[in-house]
Amino acid sequence: MRFRPFLLMSIVVLSPLGAQDLIHPSFTFTASTLAPVLRSLPVSLRSAVQADPRAFLEDYKPLLTQPSDLLILVDKKNELPSDYEADDLVVLKAPAFNVNKTGMKFRKAYLTPLTNLVKALKKEGLNPVISSAYRSWAYQKDLFQNYVTRDGLATAERYSARPGRSQHQLGTVIDIGVLAPELADTDEGRWLAAHAAEFGFSMSFPDGQESLTGYVFEPWHFRYIGVEACTVQKKWFGDLQQRLVEFHNAQGATLRAGLKK
Repeated sequence: MRFRPFLLMSIVVLSPLGAQDLIHPSFTFTASTLAPVLRSLPVSLRSAVQADPRAFLEDYKPLLTQPSDLLILVDKKNELPSDYEADDLVVLKAPAFNVNKTGMKFRKAYLTPLTNLVKALKKEGLNPVISSAYRSWAYQKDLFQNYVTRDGLATAERYSARPGRSQHQLGTVIDIGVLAPELADTDEGRWLAAHAAEFGFSMSFPDGQESLTGYVFEPWHFRYIGVEACTVQKKWFGDLQQRLVEFHNAQGATLRAGLKK
């Protein structure tokens, strides 16, 4: 008998329409629908996300349910209203805090992370002074004008914010340690740079980033954004708070809308 070859037929099992393309089970995004969300990122950051978008969405997910005030964009182009003031400000008092003047305030909602940060510093034998925390719009107006009078507008704008454009008005920022770049080379500065994120505090104005942040290096200026946000900042945004907050301001609502109900 003559052998007759037969044809093998492929059987394709179809998944529900589009389900096989979803990046993450908690989101409705596919690679094509996530791409526009990432478009504003620098190429290097965008490429890293696109290489593992599932991990990015998994890491970012907690930021979509945390209090929205933690990632408000406040910078030279985005300002707070003159009457903006958190309703849970509390005074930082000794002996829990080593402050250089009385009456400094911080958000009560995030006081525990600040307390734990200070305790950890003390455990290392360090006890730097907190020199600034919440500032009202009016206080910042007078402060900025004093700097302008002393140093001129162009110079003042490199290290001080106009009223409404200071992160201090949020009530989630502290200036801690010596207010000089040399802080970075002290035990306090090195510890803060290495460990503040473990308590949810992010350095707002890192060295060499004035073109991005608008301000010179301030190794003493830390903003509370939460531990999860600090992790995302370091892993996906080049460890730059400005990049993360700009992205969240532009795309946070879109990512939140992509969460499955």
